[in-house]
Amino acid sequence: MDNSLIIPIEVLEQAKMTAQELAVEIAVYLYEKKRLTMGQAKRVAGLGQIAFQHELAKRGVYIHYNLADFEKDIKNLGIQL
Repeated sequence: MDNSLIIPIEVLEQAKMTAQELAVEIAVYLYEKKRLTMGQAKRVAGLGQIAFQHELAKRGVYIHYNLADFEKDIKNLGIQL
């Protein structure tokens, strides 16, 4: 089963976007709405970690990072508070 999304070229032309630009827009939107994780969103966008974070910053989208994430990072680093 192919789970690819097909966007007609006419739609991209009307939006004045490339397929890559649309993929980034979709990925950023779904990440901002907390529908995708950072890893999933950067994969949809076809970008690496830093490049995707730059795209988020350009759009004023904050990285989702909460206390549970912080505690997990502290534990993984072996730091005791």
